[in-house]
Amino acid sequence: MKAPNRQREVQLKFRVTPEERTMIEQKMEQLGTTNMAAYLRKMAVDGYVVNLELPELREMVSLLRRSSNNLNQLTRRVHETGRFYDADLDELRQSYDGLWDAAQRILTSLAKLQ
Repeated sequence: MKAPNRQREVQLKFRVTPEERTMIEQKMEQLGTTNMAAYLRKMAVDGYVVNLELPELREMVSLLRRSSNNLNQLTRRVHETGRFYDADLDELRQSYDGLWDAAQRILTSLAKLQ
């Protein structure tokens, strides 16, 4: 039976773990609210969902692996032979330039989320 003065007729129920409940309560405390129903309703209706599935991030991780591998190989060769070549340094510089470019693209993508 519907309460005569109730504005919201549909009831939603969901379960959380004790840890999730603690996190929800901490966020409510940060906002200074104690009404969990109002908080959850507001977050469900007006909250943001952030999808950080950035292909640029995968690219950056790949570039970082290659750059660190190149640096390790160069360091090993310098220790073994006592020599390094300008071409090696140029290759490292290009790798790091690629990393900075990828970082800039990621930051630009994140700035658009605001």
